[in-house]
Amino acid sequence: MRLSSTQVLRIAAFSDGEEGGNPAGVWIGAAMPPDAEMQRLAHEVGFSETAFAVKEEGGEGFRVRYFSPAAEVPFCGHATIALGAALAREFGDGVYPLALNQARITVEGRREGAMVAAALQSPPTRSQPADPRLVAAALDLFGYSEADLDPRIPPGLAHAGNDHLVLGLASRDLLSAMRYELEAGRALMQAHGLVTIVLVWAERARLLHTRNPFAIGGVYEDPATGAGTAALAGYLRNLGWPHGGAIDVVQGEDMGMRSRLHADIGNAPGSSIRVAGTARFM
Repeated sequence: MRLSSTQVLRIAAFSDGEEGGNPAGVWIGAAMPPDAEMQRLAHEVGFSETAFAVKEEGGEGFRVRYFSPAAEVPFCGHATIALGAALAREFGDGVYPLALNQARITVEGRREGAMVAAALQSPPTRSQPADPRLVAAALDLFGYSEADLDPRIPPGLAHAGNDHLVLGLASRDLLSAMRYELEAGRALMQAHGLVTIVLVWAERARLLHTRNPFAIGGVYEDPATGAGTAALAGYLRNLGWPHGGAIDVVQGEDMGMRSRLHADIGNAPGSSIRVAGTARFM
């Protein structure tokens, strides 16, 4: 089975109206293609992730796998939002169960004119303090110092389907100044099993700005990261952050691809995070 890039829908997830968002590829077919073929097509499409979905036998759900240009990843939030938009357009508005490699989640898609409002329920969340050696290596990677960190958000390992290192920064200028070497970032993420590093600055308790290097996937930075936002929201809950039940995240501004993500945070520790936004077809 040889796939063609013409079979792939191109959808920008977590858009800011009709602009911005993170492009993802979505392929929906009758049978899951071979791994090598999905990897080849994801590389050809060139987005940070492409989602491959097939309908589960005897049910309403879909089996889903995610591939970056360089490797398969267990979960991708923005590609899930893009998939929700594609499912709503092809099968109608609704909530669709998804079977991932390591979890079962849902995605909701509802058409709103040319746009689609979509929301995902993340895998369960967990977090723990980051190893000081990892923190030191990450600070060195970006050229930051411990004085640049926000003590309200101590470095942590956060999980919501994937593992992410969270680094809270003390100012917007520090977030804007983020730079690193791609291969050095890839090596660090591979060594510690990280999918992204979430760099975050809190403008207010419920309005945060983030940047997400995704070197392990061969991508310097993602303009919108649903999985990283879910992990961040779960981590803030565990910290006792005054989130008031939800946070809004602005991402991609420094790339010229402003994206908006909304995360609803339940009270139960470790419970799923609902991450919502709009999607536009490209």
